[in-house]
Amino acid sequence: MTDKPGMTYVVSVFEKPNWRTVITTKDKAEAEAMAEAIGKGARIEEIRPKPKWR
Repeated sequence: MTDKPGMTYVVSVFEKPNWRTVITTKDKAEAEAMAEAIGKGARIEEIRPKPKWR
């Protein structure tokens, strides 16, 4: 297992009364394109994996 987990991007949009997840991807460009297509009210969250300690 030489693959290291990468950053995950979550694009969400506000729909009253709470946030709704639209897309979850590992590609930053795809997340930014989706947020731009949604327009106002969209946000991108970056989720960094925590290292596993033995």
